[in-house]
Amino acid sequence: MKKILIFMLLPIVLCVGTASAKRLSIAAHRANVRSGPGTDHQILWSVGKYYPVDTIKRSGNWYKIRDFEGDIGWIHRSLLNKTPAVIVKRTIVNVRNGPGTNFRVVFRAEKGVSFRLLKRKGKWLKVRHEDGEVGWIHRNLVWGR
Repeated sequence: MKKILIFMLLPIVLCVGTASAKRLSIAAHRANVRSGPGTDHQILWSVGKYYPVDTIKRSGNWYKIRDFEGDIGWIHRSLLNKTPAVIVKRTIVNVRNGPGTNFRVVFRAEKGVSFRLLKRKGKWLKVRHEDGEVGWIHRNLVWGR
C-alpha cells in the first residue's frame, strides 16, 4: 500500500516543483546573464529584448533563470518584466503575414530570435520583433508563452 501511495503522490510533487517557475521576459534592449547574484559575478552571456526565461530562484534583487536551451544564470530583477514573449527554437523558421501556411512569408527568423507575443489564433501566434517587424509563427516553432 505504501508503494502505491508513493507512486500516486510522486507526479503531484514533481508538478508542484516545476509549477513554481515563473515565465518572464527581458525588458531591456541588452541584459547580461551572470554566474551568480551580483555584478561582481562573471557575465555568462547577453540577451536582448523579449528574451523569455523561467525564474527558478530569487536572491534579493536577483533571479536565477533558465532559458529555452536549459542554460542557467542570474539576472537583476529590474531587467525583467511580464511581457508575453517567445523565442525561435528551430534552426530557421518562416514568419508569415497571416495565421496559416497559405499566407505569404514576410521574413525568416533564426534560432534564438525573440519576439513579443501579440495575439493567438489557434496554433498560430502573432509576434513583433524589437525592430518592429510583425508576423505570424506556428507555436511549435517557438518556446515561451
